[in-house]
Amino acid sequence: MKKFAWLLILPLVAVAAVADDYAARWPLALERPDGGAYRVVLAPDVYRQLQSSDLRDLVVTNAAGQPVATAVFPPDAPLAQAGDSVALAWFPLPGDAGATALDIAAISEVASDGSLRRVELRGANPDAAGDSGFVIDASRLREPVAALRFSWSNAQAFDRGYRVSASDDLRQWREIEPDGRLVQLRNGDRRVIEDRIALPGVRAKYLRLQPNTRQPAPLALTSVRAELAGQVAAPALQWEQLQGRRVEDRDGVHFEYALAGRFPVEAADVVAAGNSTRGWLLQSRDGDDAAWQTAAAPWVAYRLDSSEGSSRSPPQPLDRLVRDRQWRLQARSDGAQDAPVLRLGYRPEVVLFLAEGQPPFALLAGSARAARPATPLPQLIETLRAARGKDWQPAVATLGQREELAGAAALRPGTPIDWKRWLLWALLLGGALLVAGFAASLLRKRPPGG
Repeated sequence: MKKFAWLLILPLVAVAAVADDYAARWPLALERPDGGAYRVVLAPDVYRQLQSSDLRDLVVTNAAGQPVATAVFPPDAPLAQAGDSVALAWFPLPGDAGATALDIAAISEVASDGSLRRVELRGANPDAAGDSGFVIDASRLREPVAALRFSWSNAQAFDRGYRVSASDDLRQWREIEPDGRLVQLRNGDRRVIEDRIALPGVRAKYLRLQPNTRQPAPLALTSVRAELAGQVAAPALQWEQLQGRRVEDRDGVHFEYALAGRFPVEAADVVAAGNSTRGWLLQSRDGDDAAWQTAAAPWVAYRLDSSEGSSRSPPQPLDRLVRDRQWRLQARSDGAQDAPVLRLGYRPEVVLFLAEGQPPFALLAGSARAARPATPLPQLIETLRAARGKDWQPAVATLGQREELAGAAALRPGTPIDWKRWLLWALLLGGALLVAGFAASLLRKRPPGG
């Protein structure tokens, strides 16, 4: 009975402890419910909550509050890449559009940039059942389309072939793929899904998909994305702008700055008021008890304003990626009186997680004591890819609004502990143990056969 009582109590305590270990929580919205694995780009307010320099105080949990396999990847890692894809608008072809030669150019409304707003076809029967296909608006793309990726809400199994055509005027169409297949098959707990149709680098304003065989019901699309040809570009630098203070000590005059969060800083920029040219040395450290370390090679930052415009020096790359909280600028010559603005540049990292358990999922971050367990996530992702096809990629998840957790104050370094709250937890746990012990003693006193 004692073992049984512990099995009842410990999961409840463990789930509560996971949430209470972290300062903040972000609900995750999933691009599609059957992704298997998801990627989410970290936002600035996540970095501002993180305590550990290795980002171990970050985890994803499921609806039961249980941690799932989670890992953080740099933005240039292959698993972090979402592919260069763009969401496109689509319009179902009404009625028996697939069986008649309809004038798709009969459109009620077209924007000045050529994008479709509404499609109305002459001669179509809007009450006709079946899948007539759909038109995809690619008029705003400036790069060739290498593939189309679809999401749908159909629950039934299907295997559908579509012929794909392209046009720039909605009248003249050229076939570019005779049999692109979309598949959803099930056998017990196993599934086969093909949601991608590869294309030969198509440049066209509009794409049309029509079924090769008559289908009893239309495909209930929820999203269409275009994968663009070419290399995936590295994400642009984002900047944290810091105001400093002038410090004069035995090391001379310098300017100190505080960075709130564990941002992966890789570049720096100095912004001074008016025309200026000055050499700088940038240093960083993680706390008052640490020694200052050089973060970037000395460089000259300048700003020149004139009637023809303003010219500024480019950002200075750092010697390495730095997550330190304290930063110091030293002028390479005398005369600097006011602290310039220090801009620190970083590229947001990507969290990948497996959809273990039931949604909704949430990202938790910020703890002085919690540490995410290591998981072989790349191997797990490859196992999913082997089951779902070589072109399968983790789906997208997006961060919702931040929610402060009850344990936030107690887990920040230097913050007084909320003793009342922890005493309440101790009393609850003690009461549960007393109940378990009482139940166990009753069982021991029960006569044999009773």
